[in-house]
Amino acid sequence: MKIATWNINSVRLREGLVARLMQEEAPDVLCLQECKSPVEKIPVEAFQALGYTHMVARGQKGYNGVAILSKMPLTDAGSVDFAGLGHARHVAARLENGLTIHNCYVPAGGDIPERTENEKFGQKLDYLTHLRDHFHAEKPAKSILVGDLNIAPREDDVWSHKQLLKIVSHTPIEVEHLGAAQDAGGWVDVTRQDIPSGLLYSWWSYRAADWDAADKGRRLDHIWATPDIAGAAHGSRILRPCRGWEQPSDHVPVFASFDL
Repeated sequence: MKIATWNINSVRLREGLVARLMQEEAPDVLCLQECKSPVEKIPVEAFQALGYTHMVARGQKGYNGVAILSKMPLTDAGSVDFAGLGHARHVAARLENGLTIHNCYVPAGGDIPERTENEKFGQKLDYLTHLRDHFHAEKPAKSILVGDLNIAPREDDVWSHKQLLKIVSHTPIEVEHLGAAQDAGGWVDVTRQDIPSGLLYSWWSYRAADWDAADKGRRLDHIWATPDIAGAAHGSRILRPCRGWEQPSDHVPVFASFDL
């Protein structure tokens, strides 16, 4: 089973890019974040025509939104309103083989890494704390968690560790909160299990005049697995060329395969 996660930054605006990825890469399951669409307005007809006949999703107009598109039958396994924000930032689905997939979109956290000065940063930390507590209480098994977690945890997940230490997405307090959530579920970072060293990015800012030449990236998008299936993972990769597609998202897809 090949799974992909991608912050699409509007599924309706980038319907063609999603269809292109489906045609060229054909993941069995594609998890999208920042769909920016009510569920009923996600362009499912185009995706169904390409074999993605199953979907579970949570959406809202203009913001957030998560969807799991699949070639294989799946059932809705619910969603959690982490931190009580009222945002469409999590949905879970269960495949017929019992595998549960969690699709998460962690808040970006604004520009100032200080809770007292920036409400959005506090919401981000609260989301991660609730995520930690949830997986402490309900220990996951035979599960995969994917999504735009909006944190680049390792020094080689950013273009400059020293320059980004005080920049939201790489601050020590965010890395600590993400690590606590990961530890609570026993989650294994599948991407780094497969690619244990070296600079690795999945996001490049729109602000760069030439993102490719500047290459000031961050690895914000992740695939995790519970220990009982992490050993079945392989083939991790990040599809950097997508950042150069016409009208691209600022994120690119991350892939992993599982022999389950």
